[in-house]
Amino acid sequence: MAIQEHSYYASFGYHVTNFFAISSRSGSPDDFKYLVNKAHSLGLRIIIDLVHSHASNNVNDGVKDFDGTDCSYSHPGARGHHSGWDSMLFDYSKYEVKRFLLANLAWFLDEYKIDGFRFDAITSILYQHHGIGVGFTGNYAEYFGMQTDLDGIVYLLLANDLIRQINPDAITVAEEVSGMPTLCRSIEDGGLGFDYRLSMFMPDMWIKMLKETPDE
Repeated sequence: MAIQEHSYYASFGYHVTNFFAISSRSGSPDDFKYLVNKAHSLGLRIIIDLVHSHASNNVNDGVKDFDGTDCSYSHPGARGHHSGWDSMLFDYSKYEVKRFLLANLAWFLDEYKIDGFRFDAITSILYQHHGIGVGFTGNYAEYFGMQTDLDGIVYLLLANDLIRQINPDAITVAEEVSGMPTLCRSIEDGGLGFDYRLSMFMPDMWIKMLKETPDE
């Protein structure tokens, strides 16, 4: 699960309050460095679960309302709030937001020598509706239109490009439910540059089947 510092334990680490800190529940930064080094000595790679799709709504120990306004790192008003997660949404059009999140990627690659990232919930980054109450059938109009968040897509392109500049062998995985075309094509080919898609729609369907389909 997500390892960045978070205040609400029931969020499993997904309501991040400090993006550059390893959760104190898991030990110290040196403990995590030891884990990474030990894994590497055994020929294992470390891919961390990274939350850049939203942030904790807390104003005392997070980035929300950092400058006293409701739009320091987010859009103002309702657009800066994810109704399903009760969390703050980043405004990827802002230079400082992109710099903050890209610096976060570089920090984990440089400081902790990890081998890649699993980007959490990027459907929320790709679309202005964040996937809330929306179904996807494969029609291209569902992916490319006014609902597409071009600023979010630009951020993901920059993220994959920066990661490969720092570590050409790094792995990036996109947790994504819509089936966005070209997600795992190279940037040079017009794609978003991810290596793999983790299609959360499939396990969600398995859970629904197990819960709602009678054994008979």
